[in-house]
Amino acid sequence: MHEAPSSEELLGSVIGFLNQVAAPQLNGQAAFHARVAANALALVEREMAQGPTADTRARALFAALLNDEASTLEALNGQVCAQIRSGALAFDNPALLAALREITSAQLAIDQPTYSGLNP
Repeated sequence: MHEAPSSEELLGSVIGFLNQVAAPQLNGQAAFHARVAANALALVEREMAQGPTADTRARALFAALLNDEASTLEALNGQVCAQIRSGALAFDNPALLAALREITSAQLAIDQPTYSGLNP
């Protein structure tokens, strides 16, 4: 039975085409835009692969910090921000700092995987 390629396979194919076929044959601004397009698609590919795990972990970290197992990640994020603004959660709280460091590192791994600060 024939199965359609997955979203990840399709993205990989388009990224490969842009980087290995199209960009080398282009000059100037067109080559630059081909590389930008390939980079944007690679970011989408990483978001699809790593985003759900990162979001699940961020939700768990915020839920533990706030003792709230029922809320969504978006709601927990809003609660953390509100508590920091109001002073109910100190910005130098070690648990908060550890959670934010982990969440930020996971997001950087998606957005900028070659960022030097990811590999201390």
